[in-house]
Amino acid sequence: MTIKQTIAQLMFGAFPDMQAIEQDLFADGDKVVTRRILQGTHRGEFMGIAPTGKVVTAGGVWLSHLSDGKIKEQWVYFDALGLLQQVRATP
Repeated sequence: MTIKQTIAQLMFGAFPDMQAIEQDLFADGDKVVTRRILQGTHRGEFMGIAPTGKVVTAGGVWLSHLSDGKIKEQWVYFDALGLLQQVRATP
């Protein structure tokens, strides 16, 4: 199992209705930058935190390096602290 699959299982297990809402998309050569908002309802355990039933929103930026029309590398910067605060894992 890849780290990408593990993260997807973690997120969709905790927020099964999670949606990614594209805010901005910029491309330059083989690089693409996407600003997204992730939104979903906390219905499953998330990092040891019991479901709260809260709708949470977290923003992030995805920087992708493409080669032959496929993503070769990707870096994700995402507001994990904001997400944890919304599920009351941290003040």
